[in-house]
Amino acid sequence: MFLKTFLFLLIGFTAFINPSKREFYEIKIYNVSSKEQEIRLERYLKDAYIPGLHRMGIKTIGVFKPVAADTVSFGKLIYVLTPVKNMEQLLVIPKKLHEDAAYLTAGKDYIDAEYNNPPYSRFETIILEAFPDAPKLVLPKLNGSKSERIYELRSYEGHTEKIYQNKVKMFNEGGEVQLFSRLGFNAVFYGEVISGSHMPNLMYMTTFENKTSRDEHWKEFGNSPEWKKLIADPQYMHNVSKNTSYFICPTEFSDI
Repeated sequence: MFLKTFLFLLIGFTAFINPSKREFYEIKIYNVSSKEQEIRLERYLKDAYIPGLHRMGIKTIGVFKPVAADTVSFGKLIYVLTPVKNMEQLLVIPKKLHEDAAYLTAGKDYIDAEYNNPPYSRFETIILEAFPDAPKLVLPKLNGSKSERIYELRSYEGHTEKIYQNKVKMFNEGGEVQLFSRLGFNAVFYGEVISGSHMPNLMYMTTFENKTSRDEHWKEFGNSPEWKKLIADPQYMHNVSKNTSYFICPTEFSDI
């Protein structure tokens, strides 16, 4: 009995001093209602938020806007992707920013906006934990102009928590992550949503030089023997209730 208790405590202590290597991601989705708000928000992100996070050691912040062809959200949303090492780091970001004099100066218009002249309408925040098989954010290996790139942000919702976890298993143990890698989808991240408005769901982002490249990659994916084997496996059937794709492109000042 003593030995079992000791081992339990040792395992717990080891987990404490060796925290998970899986990153966490914050996706903040701003809704803007005018061109003026769009300009002010982008100026804040470019001149204040991103430099402030860079000074904290967070080097890869993504800022994206819907592509013109995405009729779901075109002209309304700005996406901000911030990767962090752990939840503690995410929680201290606001405090550290408000102790940063350069941030306060550069972001004054956003920070001190009056009630009748806000720089956005509303924003949604989504928190994710990286997949075991893709624990770190990866910068895409693309050579073309940012203006032509297509980034695809996907959300897979599950009927229940248990069924949703089956889809997470399909990505990791089932080999979907490896298949995307083999086919060159340039995935930026894969993550389980731990706080959001469409739970239970997972999200991931893949990147392409242009829309034609995106379509060709998905065609190859659908025809691959790995995928045909996966979708024929009874254990992975009916594990997604809704699949939503958002087509976005990076701003010129985005790190990703």
